[in-house]
Amino acid sequence: MTDLPPAATGLGAVIIGRNEGARLVACLASFPDWVRPLVYVDSGSTDGSVAAARAAGAEVVALDMSVPFTAARARNAGFARLMDLGASEFVQFVDGDCVLQPGWLPSARAFLAVHPEAAVVCGRRREIRPEASVWNRLCDAEWDTPLGQARACGGDALMRTAAVREVGGYDPGLIAGEEPELCVRLRAAGWQVWRIGEEMTLHDAAMTRFGQWWKRTRRGGHAFAEGAALHGAPPERHWVAETRRAVLWGAVLPVLALAGALVTPWALLLLALYPLQVLRLARRHGWERAFFMTLAKFPEAQGVLEYWLNRLRQRRSRLIEYK
Repeated sequence: MTDLPPAATGLGAVIIGRNEGARLVACLASFPDWVRPLVYVDSGSTDGSVAAARAAGAEVVALDMSVPFTAARARNAGFARLMDLGASEFVQFVDGDCVLQPGWLPSARAFLAVHPEAAVVCGRRREIRPEASVWNRLCDAEWDTPLGQARACGGDALMRTAAVREVGGYDPGLIAGEEPELCVRLRAAGWQVWRIGEEMTLHDAAMTRFGQWWKRTRRGGHAFAEGAALHGAPPERHWVAETRRAVLWGAVLPVLALAGALVTPWALLLLALYPLQVLRLARRHGWERAFFMTLAKFPEAQGVLEYWLNRLRQRRSRLIEYK
């Protein structure tokens, strides 16, 4: 323990995954020896992930898969085990398909040391193979968010354990969007969330098919709707605007155009708003991303409607997985 860097004191990690194979091995190997405990939470892997995690020196938590799985539930289980193993002051949450960048933890730990009001710090997550597909490139662009004080983080972030405990951890019932929802509660409790310019992780989306992108985007729409239902009231208005845009562009506008065409063919001119929207967005984001940002409103609207239909039927939403 005397060889630990000063910035590493009291720093543990929680990694979640299922059947990540070589990605998990690389993820575990990217953590320095001075980050302990390492807790790996497995959700029913059949590819030897559990044995690989133990061989890397990680404490393994195997989730009871008879209970509906969510990433939030997995993170809570890993965090609880981390607290049982020792009084870590900080916890690095990371997904098993990510590789930690070498300079991230010292920089992030140093940032929290001089910003006691900060509960969360995250950095730049990059897609490991953006050239492999348009879907991977879209992911890489999605990770590139503004620096400074932020409203939310993603799945990879260094957090102050006292803050996570104060707000009760992640909401285990959410099938998506659990990190922004946690940040809503942290900020309501007086904590801050920050994004700094340090390289944090390399992510492997492994998206090679249009159907994968559609499912992932549909999951985003579900997260918008559920987030707005939980925290949509003023002053937070969490994901209210995103939900409205998804419904307007992905459901209301095409229905008005097609239904109106039964009265007059001029109603189909409403569909011209889509290429105009692509043109508007392309000025800032480029043609490729603008096209898919516009197209994304359809699967997002599907996710929003799916959430509300399940809620009206009093049914639990099923996990939407794209891998």
